[in-house]
Amino acid sequence: MRGVRLTGWGAALPDKVVTNLDLETMLDTSDEWIVSRSGIRERHIGGTTSGLAVTAARAALERANCTPDDIGILVLATSTPDQALPATSSVIQHRLGLPCGAYDLNAACAGFVYGLVNAAGLIALGTERALVIGADTMSRIIDWDDRSTAVLFADGAGAVVLEAADDDSDLLGWDLGADGSLAGLLSADIGGYLQMNGKEVFRRAVLVMVDSAVRACDQAGMSPADVALLVPHQANTRIIAAANQRLGIPMERTVVNLDRTGNTSSASIPMALAEAADQGRLRRGDLVLFVGFGAGMTSASAVLRWHGPGAAP
Repeated sequence: MRGVRLTGWGAALPDKVVTNLDLETMLDTSDEWIVSRSGIRERHIGGTTSGLAVTAARAALERANCTPDDIGILVLATSTPDQALPATSSVIQHRLGLPCGAYDLNAACAGFVYGLVNAAGLIALGTERALVIGADTMSRIIDWDDRSTAVLFADGAGAVVLEAADDDSDLLGWDLGADGSLAGLLSADIGGYLQMNGKEVFRRAVLVMVDSAVRACDQAGMSPADVALLVPHQANTRIIAAANQRLGIPMERTVVNLDRTGNTSSASIPMALAEAADQGRLRRGDLVLFVGFGAGMTSASAVLRWHGPGAAP
């Protein structure tokens, strides 16, 4: 079976920045309260899921040095489609000029890693290149009078290009999970606002992150200590720190950008990866661990060996 290479990446954020000081004028909250409980200082708000996805995808295609005609499948991970019908991926497919099939995937904040594994499977079956996008406009389903959620969530998109590889695959191990018995901890009815049991989500998130990461590492034949860079879902710095401690991965080997982006759901992992790659934090051969969790309660992890273009030798 053919393996995969990750050859391109891109990210997009709305222009509008909402700081914690801005939220102080709207809610019974403070910058100190928000930072101490989440690590977030500002977030980007605005745009549409399809619009942000298109911008991120174009950057990924350019980085991968490929054209829209080269893409064989588009996978969009999102919890906030532009419409109930049609699938937002079809709108993106048209705007990008892709000649391929496209579908939406909803695994909440773990959706991007779900999409990555889906695309790798399609490449193994014969697709030459896949475009995987994580995009969400969470501000659309937030009650801006609810300080428990309004201070956390935001908008953005990230994308990667995967290509077929006849030699060793970049994807070394993966794990996908869900526990529907916990669906009530984080949910949003159709047409309603997001509701969250923050305390219980925190406790469960640390457990599922660690369990999923360990299973992916085991499948890859490695341990968390071998990870050069951890790219976790950007939900809360305390969740990330607690999971890191249990995995034995130091924070200096972890991408954390939620202080500037907030929780962008399925966009958070590809956006964090794009930032790390653009900053030169990845060297050729590095082991990268993606770990996500979300409503459902979904969990997803993947181990990749980095061969991205421009990687240091």
